[in-house]
Amino acid sequence: MISLANVYHVVTKTVPLYVTMILAYVSIKWFKIFTQEQCSGINKFVAKFSIPLLSFQVISSNNIYKMSLKLMYADFIQKLLAFVLLTVIIKIRGKGGLKWIITGLSLSTLPNTLILGVPLLRAMYNDEAVVLLAQIVFLQSMVWYNLLLFLYEFDAAKNMISAPPSQNTGESETASEIQSKREEEEEHDDEDEEQVGTKRKKKIYPILVTVGKKLIRNPNTFASLLGIIWSSIHFRWGIHMPEVINQSIELLSNGGLGMAMFSIGLFMASQSSIIACGARNTMVAIGLKVLVGPALMALASIFIGLRNTLFKVAIVQAALPQGIVPFVFAKEYNVHPSILSTAILLGMLIALPVELAFYFLLAL
Repeated sequence: MISLANVYHVVTKTVPLYVTMILAYVSIKWFKIFTQEQCSGINKFVAKFSIPLLSFQVISSNNIYKMSLKLMYADFIQKLLAFVLLTVIIKIRGKGGLKWIITGLSLSTLPNTLILGVPLLRAMYNDEAVVLLAQIVFLQSMVWYNLLLFLYEFDAAKNMISAPPSQNTGESETASEIQSKREEEEEHDDEDEEQVGTKRKKKIYPILVTVGKKLIRNPNTFASLLGIIWSSIHFRWGIHMPEVINQSIELLSNGGLGMAMFSIGLFMASQSSIIACGARNTMVAIGLKVLVGPALMALASIFIGLRNTLFKVAIVQAALPQGIVPFVFAKEYNVHPSILSTAILLGMLIALPVELAFYFLLAL
């Protein structure tokens, strides 16, 4: 049975995160302390410095040679199950397409492990949880975010391929001309199919190039890659980072968590409404995040054979609020950003009671 002391320990570790977020919110909504330009500057600092350095610190402290293969397999199976489930639902509905699959994957399988997950799960399951979360952060930064970006680029390129040419010539066509065009189209149906297939194949390379360019410009990609490199060096040969560099990174990364929460509060204050996508989409988003994501991770974990703390951490982290990076992508490509923003805002508000509920259930 969980003691009140354990619950108090979790609360004392997580409430300061909300205090930071609330201070940022009221500083905009009530006191108008920051201008939009200043908020933009703060958000850019968080995106370019705080989060990348925090990612580096977490990933570099993870022993890459002792990563849990079972956790990695379970994480992969969860994503696969979510993709299959969403594809089936979209096919049954007959509408939505790849955009809704991408949004559903973001909601159900990409939690906010770095900003909220690290302090919250450390309070619940001690430093062992942080070690496991570092592995999840590694997978998200190096695999899943890149794959998500590829899907966004692929969807954008697919729309350009399938866009029909403009048929409005400003002149009316006679019946004979229309019939002649139909006969010509029928004769070249096979050729057209081959041409469309060739065009689609040719589009794959530009997509890969575009994704590569975007990833190269992303500071978090560099931070994750450098974190892996340093982890492999440190844990292989026991080489320690020079203290002046280590202290510099630690100073900025320690402030990164608070700055990230402050940035979320500023973002919340900039929205006209917490529920920006309507009640129905909000319920779907919360259901995917709180119920579907953890349920799929539970199935994957049971199938792989996760046990004890490893099993609990896998489930609890899957119920964490929506990650911020998928929202950044959704906003950039204009693919249901209101749904992702609503999931972030409500998810942060209900995160503590939801996580405590899972904590209690898994401890029974």
